Amino acid sequence: MTRANLVDVSASEITPESVYLNRRSFLKAMGIAATALALPRLARSAGIFDTSESPTPYEDITHYNNFYEFGTDKTDPAKYAGSLKTHPWAVTIDGECSKPGVHDVEKLIKLFPPEERIYRHRCVEAWSMVMPWTGFPLAALLAHAQPTRKARFVAFQSLHDPRQMPGQNTSVLPWPYVEGLRIDEAMHPLAFLVTGLYGKPLPPQDGAPLRLAVPWKYGYKSIKSIVRISLVSQQPPTSWNKVAPKEYGFYSNVNPTVDHPRWSQAKERRIGELFKRKTLPFNGYAAQVTGLYKGMDLKANF
Repeated sequence: MTRANLVDVSASEITPESVYLNRRSFLKAMGIAATALALPRLARSAGIFDTSESPTPYEDITHYNNFYEFGTDKTDPAKYAGSLKTHPWAVTIDGECSKPGVHDVEKLIKLFPPEERIYRHRCVEAWSMVMPWTGFPLAALLAHAQPTRKARFVAFQSLHDPRQMPGQNTSVLPWPYVEGLRIDEAMHPLAFLVTGLYGKPLPPQDGAPLRLAVPWKYGYKSIKSIVRISLVSQQPPTSWNKVAPKEYGFYSNVNPTVDHPRWSQAKERRIGELFKRKTLPFNGYAAQVTGLYKGMDLKANF
């Protein structure tokens, strides 16, 4: 696996929100009016994805997980996720778009050429990992669906099947798990739909067969085992914000100056390391994404 050094991108080089919110202008600006497949090629050339940090070992990534559908202990997903049937798997794309539809994940993988990316991921409980993912840009799928001018947010929904997911027999969260992004966040080249890990198919405990990766946000925004992606005009509800709105905001950007009410976010422990390290703004992706939040109070919009 090739690792590229992380390249800083100034805020001025990021497509403005006003362009993102106009689908036709966005496609024209990104050079993908002819085909959504041009976006991955453009994004790769930008060199902004990978980190030079060593990936977390496969054993740790697959045996230390947050996936409450299979239990609240970090070891529960590896124990119980084997019950999840990931083939065949369909994802519904609907809402404010010109081309809604139901898509087989295996066909989507063939439609959008796979890419390898190494992303830092930060969990709200102050631990982190470096993940070597395989997948494709979320923007490519959204462009394929052709959002209308009314599409201002993207809502995501996980599978709801208590027979396969024993944790859903509890009331620890409202089921199904739901998440959301502003559409300019979803269209950002860093937002990624994951289908594999370490060059292998994505394991069930890590969100197979399709999960989201939004590396500048806390890990719970990276919804797993996705069955529906909806383009919507209003800000959608998100699971943790519904449960504890004073602790988990809609944006959930990694901000070391905004503590969780029950613990500090100023430092983190990388899995496999003894000592903690300083938490970086936007999880180290500030150069790439700061422009998305120009003029926003990031403490009020946490």
